[in-house]
Order: sequence, then C-alpha cells, then structure tokens
Amino acid sequence: MIDYRVALITGSTRGIGYGIAQRLTREGYAVVLNGTSDLSKIQMKIDELKECGSPVMYIHGDISVDDKRKEIVNKVMDEFGRIDLLVNNAGVAPKERLDLLETSEESFDFVIDINLKATYFMTQLVANTMISLLNHGIKPRIINISSISAYTSSSNRPEYCISKAGISMITKLFADRLAEYGIGVFEIRPGIVFTDMTSTVRDKYNKLIEQGITPIKRWGYPEDIANAVSVLASGMLDFSTGQVINVDGGFHIRRL
Repeated sequence: MIDYRVALITGSTRGIGYGIAQRLTREGYAVVLNGTSDLSKIQMKIDELKECGSPVMYIHGDISVDDKRKEIVNKVMDEFGRIDLLVNNAGVAPKERLDLLETSEESFDFVIDINLKATYFMTQLVANTMISLLNHGIKPRIINISSISAYTSSSNRPEYCISKAGISMITKLFADRLAEYGIGVFEIRPGIVFTDMTSTVRDKYNKLIEQGITPIKRWGYPEDIANAVSVLASGMLDFSTGQVINVDGGFHIRRL
C-alpha cells in the first residue's frame, strides 16, 4: 500500500474530470484517470499531471460494463493498494437532443447506462473496497458529480435530466448506508460549465447568462467544480454527509 492518498476519478480525460484531476494532483493525491480515450491521445495530459510529483495512472474502460468496472478497481488495488476518494464524474449527453415526445429507447439506455447505472454499481463496488480498508486507518469519501438538471427540466434531453435526478438519490442512499462506516458521500451540482459538452449550445447559454439566468454572470469552469471537490475531500464537511453542494453561479436561488 502506497503512502499517497489515492483518488479514482471516472470520466477524467477532459472537462470537469480532468480539472478535478489537476487539483487533486496538486494536493498530493495519487490520481487514477479513467475514460475511453486511447492512451496516445491523452499522454500529454498524463505527463502534465505527473509534473506535480504524484503517481498518475490511466485505466481505459467503459464503466457501464460490469467486467470493466471490476477491472478498473482491481488494477487500482494491485498498483496502489488503496482507494481514498472516488469521484463519480463520468457522464454523457444524448447524442441528439430530441423532444420528450420523440426520445428513443436507444438514447435513453445509452445515457442511463453510463450516467446512472454505472455510477450506482461503481459506487457499490468501491464502497465495499473502502470498507475492507478501514482497519488500515484510511478515511475514504465518495463524491458524485450530478447537475442542476437533477431538478431543472430540459424537455429536449429528458434522459439526461432523469439520469442526474437519479444520481441525487444514489447520493442519499449511499450516504445513509455508509454512515456507520464513517464514509462520507456527497453530491456536487454543477451549473452551466464551459466544456466540450456545452460547446453545441454556447451561443444559447451566452445569451442566458448575459440576461441574468445566474446571479453571477459568467460561465462556470472545471476549476470551480474542482475547488468544491477539494473541500469535500478534505474532511472538513464530513459531518454533513449526504449534502449537496451547488456550483452554479447561484442558479439554485431561483430568483424572480
């Protein structure tokens, strides 16, 4: 077992996930990246993270597949012997935005399998691993990245909203179940964040932000979410297990 705290971050080769990885490596974590990109395409990012001096590992794998989830966790344990932090960040948007009355079953399954089912079973798998490590003095935590879409209707991407609402319940359930083990479980709800996922609707959101849809009139950035992860991972909010942290420029205020 290495002396570094180990963070496993799903969907971490770009966007919010990579921003979280950057922050945690600066804080001295050994970071395990996960995604479906070829290693050659992200080698420069891995090398950048390694400049902080902490171990960095990339595990290719689709977390919607049971055997891949087990393979990922087994590789982390074989290499490092511990998992101190799980950040469930992997997520996809529908391949095509369709009206609620037109959404296909194929699109629904695609989004739910990755965003919701994979998050549930990855959490289950890692939680059991964390429980087995408690006698080694490890204080593990789990952080789920959901979205303001957990409670905000977007009728042209219903499968995405449903998946994020489900992550909120996953957070509550695991926070309740794991409290007896002292394992804190938290949820972060990003708002409008400048990433590849929002690139196709950038003009729309630029106008909405300028018109005041968020009290803080700017885009969110991956580092904003990474800052929240840092606070939750620190242990300073452990007595608040199950808590939701909104990182949305004040969108949740729902002002008139």
